[in-house]
Amino acid sequence: MAEKGGSHVIDAVIFVLLEIAAVFMLTGTRSLQDIWINRAVHRTLGAVWNGSENVRNWFGLREQNRLLAEENARMAEALRHYEGRELALEGAVADTVTGHWRYTPATIVKMSRNSIHNYIILDKGYADGVTPGSGIVTSDGVVGVVNAVDERFCYGITLQNALLSVSARIGHEGITAPLQWTGLHGKEAALRDLPAHLETTPGDTVWTSGFSGIYPPDIPLGVLDESRLVDGSVRECDVRLFLDFRAVRFVTIVENLDRDSISRLEGGAGE
Repeated sequence: MAEKGGSHVIDAVIFVLLEIAAVFMLTGTRSLQDIWINRAVHRTLGAVWNGSENVRNWFGLREQNRLLAEENARMAEALRHYEGRELALEGAVADTVTGHWRYTPATIVKMSRNSIHNYIILDKGYADGVTPGSGIVTSDGVVGVVNAVDERFCYGITLQNALLSVSARIGHEGITAPLQWTGLHGKEAALRDLPAHLETTPGDTVWTSGFSGIYPPDIPLGVLDESRLVDGSVRECDVRLFLDFRAVRFVTIVENLDRDSISRLEGGAGE
């Protein structure tokens, strides 16, 4: 019986020693467990933060694009000031290409593309100095013209509208004629009412003439394609537009600051 009692005591001591050893082992490996747990947490947080930063950057592109549009407008105005001074030094009348144009960058809110009477809405209104009759352009050509304005927005028709024509010139020194969208494809327009005897060269660039008073001169519009006689009396020439209306997002509103003076002069001359 004494031997049995002694073996129980030994078993109890061994059990206690094993428990103590287990506690020490658990304590010793806790730092390792903490390291792996921390690594997992950090990886998860890093992925979340990186994703949120990417989302923030994506939404920030709108503001960056707005700033770029404003910078482009300032550069365009500065360039026309420079061109005007150069023309003035050469003895030319430079009033239409100096500070007589105001440039306002804008973002397209909505633009239709699926009819023959397409329209556009921009995020600038009379609070920004926009007035009806102003042109809408990009570096790739004419977008349209402003028809109506409220405080924060303006409405206009685009070049993809049968009601709009643009005074255009073949080359910098060539003949001037109205340019209109054909209504067939997004980038197809036509120069109309050309003299029947006129010979055109496919590939020549078509520019704004500046004669309408809506658009500054020498904005590139497109290139000439094939021409044909219409009713045996006038010639019509196809033009492939530079501007892709499906991709345009930011535009510049241009206003001729001399427009009212010119209108009054024309009205007085007609009396």
